[in-house]
Amino acid sequence: MRLVLASASPARLSVLRGAGVEPIVQVSGVDEDALTEALGPSASPETVVTELARAKAAAVAETFTDSTQDLVIVGCDSMLSIGGELHGKPHSVEVARERWQSMAGNSGELLTGHAVLRVTAGVVVAQAAAHSSTVVHFATPSSVDLEAYLASGEPLLVAGAFTLDGLGGWFVDRIEGDPSSVIGIGLPLVRTLLNRVGTSLAELWGRASS
Repeated sequence: MRLVLASASPARLSVLRGAGVEPIVQVSGVDEDALTEALGPSASPETVVTELARAKAAAVAETFTDSTQDLVIVGCDSMLSIGGELHGKPHSVEVARERWQSMAGNSGELLTGHAVLRVTAGVVVAQAAAHSSTVVHFATPSSVDLEAYLASGEPLLVAGAFTLDGLGGWFVDRIEGDPSSVIGIGLPLVRTLLNRVGTSLAELWGRASS
């Protein structure tokens, strides 16, 4: 049994490797903005991140239709809900700076959608999806430190314009919830979803009994 990570995130890859799983990395190519817009303004934040995760996993599953391997494909998507607004990746220094003006000294809810698809002989035979929620309490960085952080480029391509496991960790006072979920892939929730599709950690570790 192999795990396929439907993400280019080095942080998610690092979490899985640290947890004893060496995944196959296959980027989905899903247009996140287009899908979010298609869901409409009435879609809840929880629905948005979960459907994005599901779409990423499904897109990657289509690339394995000729595979003879037993696979579990994991898709994830994270966004920060703060002040009633849902924020993904800022992509620019200007947007990231604006985000931090509202985040500094405040708290936000980091939502991460997870979807797990089990694929046997190229066919999706089981799937499960859910989201996790973690409250993040942000510090107030000095203007000098914030500008240095923005100049590093790190916050531009991560949900909420911050990381917990990188430079951004300096500006997180505390969290309430699962730290791995804040990094991008919640191990407790993924374990639950793996069980729902009939897969064990022992199989992914290569230690399942015969």
